Amino acid sequence: MARRKRGQPMNGWLVLDKPLEITSTSAVNVLKRVFDAQKAGHAGTLDPLATGVLPVAFGEATKTMPYIMDGEKSYRFMVRWGVQTNTDDAQGEAVKTSDHRPSKSDIEALLKDFSGEIEQTPPAFSAIHIAGERAYKLARRGEQVEMPSRLVRIDRLAITRQPDNDHCEFQVDCGKGTYVRAIARDLGRKLTCYGHVVELRRTRVGQFDEAMSISLDKLRQLSHSAADREALLANLLCVETALDDIPELAINANDAFRLKQGQSVLLRGANSPIITGEVYATLQGELIAIGKVERGELKPTRVFNL
Repeated sequence: MARRKRGQPMNGWLVLDKPLEITSTSAVNVLKRVFDAQKAGHAGTLDPLATGVLPVAFGEATKTMPYIMDGEKSYRFMVRWGVQTNTDDAQGEAVKTSDHRPSKSDIEALLKDFSGEIEQTPPAFSAIHIAGERAYKLARRGEQVEMPSRLVRIDRLAITRQPDNDHCEFQVDCGKGTYVRAIARDLGRKLTCYGHVVELRRTRVGQFDEAMSISLDKLRQLSHSAADREALLANLLCVETALDDIPELAINANDAFRLKQGQSVLLRGANSPIITGEVYATLQGELIAIGKVERGELKPTRVFNL
């Protein structure tokens, strides 16, 4: 006898403004309780000391998570000069110090080195797998962790303010896999003053930005009464919000039935769209499947049950 799933079935995206000192996984678990949801997951981890945009997928939206995780991200972060820590943020222990403080012109002259595709070595305290184990677990045990460098993409890195000689705030737009803590560490090394992140806020993930986000406290308030249930659910975005970067293809009922069975469909007729590559198929506005069109045939790669 199949076990009954706990919670209610629900589908869609929520843009959470993650608070300080809570892991991304813990935040998702809180949301599952708040919404009484059967299934949820987050698209892109934020460290406990980071705040900001955490896209959370419920139900069938979890099938679209890769489209968000692969998107461009934006962060606002504050660097403290003079100290490098073993975690590259304020949680770690100091490993190097310096009395030197860089000028704004010194910093700006270096930013060109952090543009385009660059080699970056992730922090030792990170979720990267090393020999089958998370790097941060090895680091916490005091083991020497050799982190392999990798190519990352930085589209823009700029100073937003410099409140005093010890601190400088930046805004960065970057691709998947970029570590902001590594940017702060490498800036400090190249400026010969060392540095680490003391504040970090994610302002955008793909098409989700902080203007669309809602706080955990506000969601908890809305969950306290049945009357607020509708207001709570109003914060959910439709599943296909994650698919803004790929074309929509309207199909008929027969093709929708075949796609839901995992079968390919031929795009026939004089009015058939001339399209190739990845699309998402809809029937009267309802998301049916994601697939690829090749030589007039749509082959499903993800099927939805909405």
